[in-house]
Formats: sequence, C-alpha cells, structure tokens
Amino acid sequence: MPLALPNGGKLINREAKGEAAMELSLRAREMVHLALDAVQAADLLLIATGALSPLTGFMNREEFTSVVECMRLPSGHVLGLPIFLAVDSSVSRELSIGQKVALFRQGKMLAVMTIEDIFTHNKEVTVRAVFGTADTAHPGVAYVLAQSEVLIGGPVTMINRPSLPFLDLAMDPAEVRARAAALGWQTMVGFQTRNPIHRAHEYIQKCAMEIVDGLLLHPLMGETKADDVPAAVRLDSYRKILDLYYPADRVILSAFPAAMRYAGPREAVFHAICRRNYGCTHFIVGRDHAGVGSFYGTYDAQRIFTAFTAEELGIQPLFFEHSFYCRICGQMATAKTCPHNSDAHISLSGTKVRSLLSQRLAPPPELTRPEVAAVLLDQ
Repeated sequence: MPLALPNGGKLINREAKGEAAMELSLRAREMVHLALDAVQAADLLLIATGALSPLTGFMNREEFTSVVECMRLPSGHVLGLPIFLAVDSSVSRELSIGQKVALFRQGKMLAVMTIEDIFTHNKEVTVRAVFGTADTAHPGVAYVLAQSEVLIGGPVTMINRPSLPFLDLAMDPAEVRARAAALGWQTMVGFQTRNPIHRAHEYIQKCAMEIVDGLLLHPLMGETKADDVPAAVRLDSYRKILDLYYPADRVILSAFPAAMRYAGPREAVFHAICRRNYGCTHFIVGRDHAGVGSFYGTYDAQRIFTAFTAEELGIQPLFFEHSFYCRICGQMATAKTCPHNSDAHISLSGTKVRSLLSQRLAPPPELTRPEVAAVLLDQ
C-alpha cells in the first residue's frame, strides 16, 4: 500500500522559482498591492506548496459556497473549511475580473493573484455553517466577523515565502513524502497538535504506530489563541520526548504552518485532508479535536467523518477516546481498556495544565514526562 494519493490525485505546486520568480516579481511592482494578515499568508503558503490540493488559489464564489454548505469543492473533493481572501470594500471597487494583483505581507512581496471572482458573503451565515455558532467569544467567529464581507478568488503564484514562525522546520508535502519514501514507509499516521506533548498524546501515537510504518508528528505553528502555550516551548517539548522515547527511524517531526480556526469537527476534516496531501494514510482524531471552550461535544469531531465515504476522504481516521492514567492499572488507558471507575483515574485539561504552570507547578509525572515538565516550567 503506497502513501496516500493527494486530494484530487495531483499535488499542486504554485511556487515560481529562479528566473520565472524574478520576472514575475518585476511585473508585480506595477500591480495593485494587497496586504495579507498572518492567517492569509499561511493559507497562501499551504496553497502554493500543495497542502490544500486541489486548490490552486483562494476560493471563488462557487468553491466558497460549496465548501461552506457541504464541506466539498464543486468537484466533490472534500476540504472541510473555506479558504478565502477578504478585502476592504473600498479596495474591491478598484479591482476587476482578470486583473493581476500583488500580495504582500509586512512589506514583503509574496505572490501574484489573478482575480477570477469578486463577491460578497453573509458573514453570519458563514460562521454559523462553519463554526456552528455566531458567538464572538469563539476566536474563529471573531476573526471572520472582523473582516470585510467582500471576498476575491483566483489562482496564485507564490514568489517569496511568507516570514512565518518556524518556517525552516516546516517541510513541504513533497518533502515529507520524499522523506517517508526514503525511510521505506508505505503507511504513515499524522498527528495534529497545538499543545505540548503529554502522556495521553504519547499513548495514542504509539498505539497508532503499531499498525503503520511511521508517524508524522505535525504540530501546528501558525496563529493560535494568546493563552495557548508558545510555539517555541511546544517545539522544545516535542524534540525532548522524541529524542528519549521514540525510535528515530519511525518518526518525522515537521512544523505545520497553518493557522488555527478552532472550528472543531470541520477543522478535524480539514486537518485530515491536509495530512493526506502530505502523504499520510491514517490520521489520529482524539477528543474535542480543534475545539475551543464548550462550543463542541467531546466526540463531535469523530462523528463528522460519517458524512464522507472512505473513497472521498482518501485517508483513514483513527478515533481515540479520552486517555487517562489509571492508578490501579498502573498505565495510560481509555474506557475501552480500563475497567476501573473514575476515582482511580488521573487526567488534566489543557486549561488545568496552563493553571499549574502559571503557579510554577509541574503537572503530575503520570501525565507529563519529567523532561517535558522541565521544558514547560522553563518558559
């Protein structure tokens, strides 16, 4: 069984290099310049490197509407979340179909986009469909509602990569595929995280590693909530535990440059499809995947996968229940493997971990390796 075929059958590459990039960069100086925020710049990189295959640019009206309404592109390919570029209405009046515009971020020219659509969307309808709520306490909702309702869509050609955190550690989909092939892997499981690695993560990763050739540990390093553990600290924790407790030839560590939407179930689908494009044949979906607060049920992100056929997904989701340490079993377990009641269980939420760290207290060793706890306390 080979690594997974990219979504749409072909890994998209929308990056110009060498003389082609220089020529396009010169032409872009005469174009209208549009500034991107951090989320849009990350999306641009994912599009150009094929992580969002089969997208070749920011979504047009038909693509946007189709994904918002049914999580699929008009072609039928699953994506989960809309990838769009909002522009101020005053700016949009100066744009036209067929026009080429230059996309910038913090003064750096990144790409050229050919506008094939200019359209508006009802932001409240969009957020209710994508996030299941219009509550601005939800960070994804707040982000969308703060933007213009005017969107532009069309193919992009990236000239320079955006200056994103830890970009030097972010392997492109083609690079991950090549690395996995060099290791002789035919099957690979992807693991998404925006938190420091703990024993529950280790437990489900190693359960999955028993049935595949290797693990892609793919921590998200794009925009996250202000109270999430800083990316540098998280990365140190991943490196520490991989060095000590994982076989080196069975793990690839690479940064995932996407921004978090906190869209819960839909983002779980989106994360799975992205990892399919990186070559993953399997993808771990745990409790409250990509959730925030109490907006989603504990296992909503697993149930949503029943809306798709195996052929549509092209990647096998692996569902894990809430993991905990059982004092009687003397090991990590879930309700599927442990017969003891909750009095014997030790578990911590991300919120509780952050609370302990703020008090300079280490999480219990049953749940966090001491080496990881030391990294977290040093932040």
